[in-house]
Amino acid sequence: MITARAAATFDPVGRSVATARAFVRDTLQGWGYTDVVDDAVVLTSELVTNAVVHAGTTADVLCLRTEEGVRVEVSDHYPEREIPLQTTGLDFGSPDREGGRGLLLCAALASRWGVEYSPTHKHVWFQLDLPDRPVGIRSAGPLLPVGLLPVTDERVRVAVVQIDSAGSIAAWNDDASYLFGHTAEQVTGKQFTDFTAWPQTPGTNTGIADALRLSRWEGSYGIRAADGRTIQVYGSHLRVRDTGGEPSTVCLLVRDYERAVLQSPVRTPVSDANTESRTTDPFEVFIGSPAPDDLDGLLQRTVERARDMLDADAAFLLLATDDETELEVRATTGLPSARQRFARVPVEAGTGRYGSARMPAVHEDLDAVPGAVPLLGDTGMRSVVTVPLKVEGRLTGSLGVAAEAAGRYSNEEALRLQFAADRIALAVESARLGELERLRRGSLSFLVEASDLLAGTLDRDQTLALMAQMTVPTLATWCAVYTIADQSSDPFLSYVLHEDEELIDGLKALLSKISPPDPVPTPGARIWSAPSEAAHEAALRTSMRSIGLGDPGALGAGIRTTLATAAAVGGETVVLPLVARNRVIGMLTLGKPSDDHFRQEILELAEDLSRRAALALDNARLYSERMAISQSLQRSLLPPGLPDVPNVEIEVIYRAAGEGNEVGGDFYDVFPIRDGAYGFAIGDVCGTGPEAAAVTGLARHALRLLAREGFGGPAVLERLNAAILDEGARSRFLTLLYGELWPQEDGSALLKVVCAGHPLPLRLRQDGSVEAAAEPQPLLGVIEDLELYEQTVTLDPGDVLLCVTDGVTERREGTRMLGDDGLADVLANCTGLTAGAVAARILRAVERFAAEPASDDMAILAMRVPEPQATP
Repeated sequence: MITARAAATFDPVGRSVATARAFVRDTLQGWGYTDVVDDAVVLTSELVTNAVVHAGTTADVLCLRTEEGVRVEVSDHYPEREIPLQTTGLDFGSPDREGGRGLLLCAALASRWGVEYSPTHKHVWFQLDLPDRPVGIRSAGPLLPVGLLPVTDERVRVAVVQIDSAGSIAAWNDDASYLFGHTAEQVTGKQFTDFTAWPQTPGTNTGIADALRLSRWEGSYGIRAADGRTIQVYGSHLRVRDTGGEPSTVCLLVRDYERAVLQSPVRTPVSDANTESRTTDPFEVFIGSPAPDDLDGLLQRTVERARDMLDADAAFLLLATDDETELEVRATTGLPSARQRFARVPVEAGTGRYGSARMPAVHEDLDAVPGAVPLLGDTGMRSVVTVPLKVEGRLTGSLGVAAEAAGRYSNEEALRLQFAADRIALAVESARLGELERLRRGSLSFLVEASDLLAGTLDRDQTLALMAQMTVPTLATWCAVYTIADQSSDPFLSYVLHEDEELIDGLKALLSKISPPDPVPTPGARIWSAPSEAAHEAALRTSMRSIGLGDPGALGAGIRTTLATAAAVGGETVVLPLVARNRVIGMLTLGKPSDDHFRQEILELAEDLSRRAALALDNARLYSERMAISQSLQRSLLPPGLPDVPNVEIEVIYRAAGEGNEVGGDFYDVFPIRDGAYGFAIGDVCGTGPEAAAVTGLARHALRLLAREGFGGPAVLERLNAAILDEGARSRFLTLLYGELWPQEDGSALLKVVCAGHPLPLRLRQDGSVEAAAEPQPLLGVIEDLELYEQTVTLDPGDVLLCVTDGVTERREGTRMLGDDGLADVLANCTGLTAGAVAARILRAVERFAAEPASDDMAILAMRVPEPQATP
């Protein structure tokens, strides 16, 4: 049953692909179908690309919501398509080629899909089913001996926070103030999301807004404390209604390592005496039923059951990387999980069986062998047993338990733990592969969006900002971009961003005081310890200066900023080179808060992003350099300025068509020839852009030289015509209006004008009449033997002479054109205006004539003889 629908049509242009992705993403998120958003966006991107880019037609996208999931349909309008005959199989082609992967992705990602053909349409649809996610499961755990109960550091504090229907904090108890440092008055009425640090791994987890809307939810996230630290908490959310019937959410929060206070234990099924033991699943015996449906929940349940099984003080579980050379900490209990999560240790830590994670190992006293288990350094644990997790003989992880007393474990406990590890290894590996697949799908969607954004700009500063904004907070807590101008330059700190805007200035100041990372071209992320060390040293110096001040709240703003910056930068920092065209052009630096580490999947995604970002940044650099050179050369073709002509007002307005062009095929000039005589010209070279601009430079300089040599108007233009023809294949025909101006003692102005194929100059008299001030003659650059003549025009006081290029008269809106008559009508309404006001009114009329930007160059030259001032 279809419960909602949304449809849109996209034009056959490249930007429509990004618009279609945004349409599908916004639609599905609005429906609450966040679980399938990434897959739907990837499939839509491919199918719309096929329609608007390859088929070259509009694309119709229809989203249908059902109770089971979502169906997306994409249609093109390719005319006279041959309908394929039905065959026994469908050839998808090579998956490595650039095009034609839409159906291949449908087969890989969609629950169901299909193609329907007609002579004028190709209709592709795919169905994505929603995963089953039980909500609101409640259960009770068994009785445990007192010795097995979790140990807390002090009195357990449970923060109670109530969130209203708008997501604002409505209640905040004393324990919340104690744990996080914010008073109730400081947070009441503010958005709860302003204080949460939610997991941002692409393709995994739901958002905090989604969690607050569920009837019941449990899980881990972070709360930003008043001192800038992020405190990991375990939360239990319950959706309720207040006395007015409005929905709200009650959140109970404890420190993450005290999660047992809130975490709902899973009820173990009561055994049936009549059920044979062979029907019992060993996995469910160890984990409990139902098993968590997410990897983090499964791993956390595993370490807690392992700890209880061997009466341990702590337990930990590590997963192997793809190359099986390192193990990554994914779950702990009884250990500072915030510090250890995603930390890495080598699989082969030393010689012998006790140095390899591939074999079970028992350490009776870690004090006797310091460093034997790096994960347990400085934790107070003395004895430990570790066993491998293996699937079909391949190492997939390691499970360990530890105790504070020495000599607690022997080979017997190792066998029991190995038996449990064998029971859960396959389930853990299956959940890990599922998470990896979701991560890869999310990463693909992330990179598609990132590539689209980076390709959409050639501005260097905007590219730097996009690089940082795409990484924070999705990949890292903070980001810094260093750029290198050339091989002889040192790296320069160009952009800094932190997920907390209040920490950006402190972070920038800290990074400015330390030497930048070395520009090593080796691909991949490498650890950079300098920011963390500098932050810790600054925090230490600040703490020493603050001794004796009493209440930490009395610390100055500078000291609080230093401490907050130290907490924000105190975790792992990695540097990725930005390499483009075999040259290191900068470094992308990513950082985590105190004692936090990066996952390998995130680093691989960041490396992929850095390659795309480096090419976009280098393209922006090249574009900026070429634009600067082009504009400098173009400015050299413009007249240096307009001379002051006695008793004559002169105004010029020039607009070159095309982005970044300051000079095109149209040109103008006004220059002194000799005492009392001035030359003026306005012309139009065939075409626009740099090629036409080269001819304008030739024409303008030739006019000045010939006029100052004493040649009259016809002789000047005839010699310019010969110079243009001498250019051979590079020559272009030219329309030109050239004249000489002599201001007269009686207040008038005498003009001698030659109009060589150019729009005729228009004369506006004081009575509002408009007439042509010259006759048309042949244009330049076409025939060799020209016979031109000049005409004399006298401008009386109050008269205006208007000269324009055909970009003005040929301004179009559909089939309409401004034309000579339209220009004359506009000029007739300009009586009494100054030359500048006349030129401005003509330009305004041209711009308003059509909605689209002008596609041709335009030049407007207005000359006016002012009326004499009345004497009092």
